[in-house]
Amino acid sequence: MSKHIAIITGASGGLGKEFAALMVRENLDEIWCVARSKDKLNAVKSEFGEKIRVLPFDLSKQDSIRLLSELLNAESVNVVYLINNAGIGEKLGSYKEMTVEKSYETIQLNCSAVVALCTVCIPHMQRGSRIINVSSQSSFQPVPYINLYASTKAFVTSFTRALNMELNGTGVTATAVCAGWADTDMLPKTLNGKTVKYPGLVSPKLVAAQGLADAKKGRDMSVCTLYVKYMRLLSKIFPHKTVMRTWIKSVSQYLE
Repeated sequence: MSKHIAIITGASGGLGKEFAALMVRENLDEIWCVARSKDKLNAVKSEFGEKIRVLPFDLSKQDSIRLLSELLNAESVNVVYLINNAGIGEKLGSYKEMTVEKSYETIQLNCSAVVALCTVCIPHMQRGSRIINVSSQSSFQPVPYINLYASTKAFVTSFTRALNMELNGTGVTATAVCAGWADTDMLPKTLNGKTVKYPGLVSPKLVAAQGLADAKKGRDMSVCTLYVKYMRLLSKIFPHKTVMRTWIKSVSQYLE
């Protein structure tokens, strides 16, 4: 018989770890946790038990995608959940601070790896399987000063919603989790010597729980909290230039 598994990327902490906590409660044989740090993944295994399978892969590298694909092909598995959470954030700042190497790495992990993992996992999915791609409220409109990050998340949301439509009739669904400011280590506490205030700050536990619930309902988007729903509404009502100017005004105190 096939093993029923979940695959979680970026599982060593933050939102990924919260998804791992939820997967432990599901009727699964194994939970494949993927991240760069083997030590942090081993800590997740120690906390959640023997169902956790540690896979210390760097998904910005194509070799890691190939290795994961080979594992899937070598074992008889049903991928019940694919949770693409791994990603690189972007410190608030100008495009001038971006390097070619950093931009390529960000696009590889935030976009290419998401597509690649969907590609290699879907053949191992059955009716009832769920794809959860972690996106962001920044995907609703262009966002200056976190430009590249927001652009990658716009890609993730668009890709996921279109994929969900293409999967119609298969019993497999894809959900973009459009989170707001989640209280994880990815968020800097200070910028240029000033304490950063994040409007609508939410716990990653709540984001993960809402994302899983919406995925089980087959929704193509999960929009957690009234604040994020409000921001999405603004991006629909007002011209994006107006929204961008408002955003710049709100973060100008943190820019050099």
